Amino acid sequence: MDTDTTCKARINDEYKGRISDIRQLWDAYKQDQEAQVEDLGTWNEYGLCLDYVAPRTFRDQRRGYLRYQISLGGPSDEFRFYMAEDLTLTRVEYWFLDWFDGAHKTLRSGADFDMMKEIYEDWVDCQTVEYLIKQAEA
Repeated sequence: MDTDTTCKARINDEYKGRISDIRQLWDAYKQDQEAQVEDLGTWNEYGLCLDYVAPRTFRDQRRGYLRYQISLGGPSDEFRFYMAEDLTLTRVEYWFLDWFDGAHKTLRSGADFDMMKEIYEDWVDCQTVEYLIKQAEA
């Protein structure tokens, strides 16, 4: 891959690959929480981190969000889940970041948004979101 190409030019291909992986893993997980997907592992092994990024953690960041980091370094990618005070999901963004560059894509509707909303709601149901927010605020 040409690393001189901007994140904006690369984001669609990166997103397609990432959402495909997540869909395979999530579908398998819903059938059997220990299900292995060839070359990907299990849903619970995928990604690097799930955490809450409190408001004002970064310059010009007004709202907090739940961050599901998939990879780090250059490049890195993550999904950001924005929610209301009652933890209702308001927006999902996919971010693709590479040294001093970044681009994001907002999921508003459709099958990808529905799946990411289902994943988020699963985290809410098992109180993971509430726990991560309290942990970040401590």
